[in-house]
Amino acid sequence: MPQAPSPASVALLLGLSFFLGLAFEDFFAQSPRRRPGGIRTFPMLAIAGGVLYLLDPSQFIPFTGGLLVLGGWLIVYYRAYVGAVDEQGEPNVGIVVPILNIHAYLLGAVALALPPWVAVTMTVVAVLLLTGREQLHELARRLEIKEIVTAGQFLVLTGIVLPLLPNQPITTLTPITPRQVWLALVVVCTFSYVSYLAQRYWAAAAGGLWMAALGGLYSSTATTVVLARQAKAQPTLRRQAQAGITLATAIMYLRILAIVAIFNLSLASALVLPICALSVAGFIFCAVQYWWRAGPEKQSAQAIHLAAGSNPLELGTAAIFALLFVAVSLATVLVKSQLGISGIYALAAVVGISDIDPFVLNLAQGGVAGMETAALAAAILIAASSNNILKAAYAAGFAGGKATAVSAAVLVALALAGFAAAYGLIMT
Repeated sequence: MPQAPSPASVALLLGLSFFLGLAFEDFFAQSPRRRPGGIRTFPMLAIAGGVLYLLDPSQFIPFTGGLLVLGGWLIVYYRAYVGAVDEQGEPNVGIVVPILNIHAYLLGAVALALPPWVAVTMTVVAVLLLTGREQLHELARRLEIKEIVTAGQFLVLTGIVLPLLPNQPITTLTPITPRQVWLALVVVCTFSYVSYLAQRYWAAAAGGLWMAALGGLYSSTATTVVLARQAKAQPTLRRQAQAGITLATAIMYLRILAIVAIFNLSLASALVLPICALSVAGFIFCAVQYWWRAGPEKQSAQAIHLAAGSNPLELGTAAIFALLFVAVSLATVLVKSQLGISGIYALAAVVGISDIDPFVLNLAQGGVAGMETAALAAAILIAASSNNILKAAYAAGFAGGKATAVSAAVLVALALAGFAAAYGLIMT
C-alpha cells in the first residue's frame, strides 16, 4: 500500500499549483488566444501527478504513463500552435506553455516526494521567468557578447579548474595552497562583478549615491578618485560627491567583513563590532554631508556618475589579483619570520597604499601561522585605516583641496578610529 501523504504536503501542492495557474492566467490575460493551462488546469495536473506518483513511488510506472499521455497531447497542441501566428504576426515558436503544463504535472510528485523548498523554488523561479519575459529579453539585448564570453570563461575556470587545483602547499615558503588562491579570487571577483553589472545595467543605479555605494562594493579607492575629480569639475555636485566618497568607504567596511566571514567566522566575529561601528559612523557622516545645508543643487544629485570600470572577470584582472595574492602571502610569511607580529602590523600599514583584498584574504585563510585572532583582526583594521589615509590624500589631491576637504577629514577620522580599534585589540 502506498504511504499516505501528509496534509502539509497536499496543501503545499494545491497552493503552489494555484499560484502557478494564477500567474499563468494573469500573464496571458490580454491575449485573445486561448492557451492550455491556468488556475483550474494546473491544480488538476498537479493532483494527477501526485496521485500517479503515490500509486507506484518506487518504479514510477503510472506516473511515467501519465507524463507520456500529457506529452502526446501537448505535441498535438504545439504542432497546431506553431502553424499559427501571434498577435504581432510572428510565428508561435515558444514552448513556454507546454513546459508550464509539464511543470504543473511534475509539481505533484515533487511536492509529495521531496523537501518543501524544492517545490517552492521551482515554482517561484518558473513564475519569475514567465512574468519577467520583457525585462529578461531587454537585458539580453543590452548585454555585450564579450561579457557573456568572459562570464563563460570564468564559469569554466571556476567549475573545472578549481576542483583540479591541489589543496596542499606547493612550497614551504607559504602555507597557502593553489586552491585557496583561486577560491579567494573567485570570492573577490564575484563581489566586484555584482557591483560592475549593477552599475552597467541597473537603470535605478545610473547615478547619485547608489553609484557611490556600488562603487564601494567594487573599489572604494577608484570611487574616491572619480568623485573627487567630479567635485572639482562640477561645483554644483560638490556636496553629493563628498557624501559619495564617505559612503563608498562605509560600504568598503561591510565588504571586508563579508569576505572575511566567508573564510573565517571566528575572525569575522572579532571584527564585527569595530567594523560595523566604523561603517555606521561612515553612514552617519555621509548623511550629514548629504543633507546638511542642502541647497537648490540637491535636485542634481542624480547627475553623479561613475564609470563601471573594467570587467573584474576578465582573465587579465584575475591573473593580476592571483599574483598579488601570492606575493602578499610570501611577504607576510617572510615579515613574520624576520620581524614577528609587529612586522605584520607594519606590513598591514604598507599594503594599505594598494589593494588590501589579497592581504585580508591571506590572513582570513590562515596565511600567517601563530597569530591570535585578535592580532589578525587588528592587522586587517590597520590595513583598512591605512587605505583610508591614502583615499584622503586622493580626495584632497584630485579635487584641489577645498572641494573635498570635508570628506578627506572624515576619512582621516575613520582611519584614526580604526587605528584606535586595532590598538585596543592588540592590548586585549
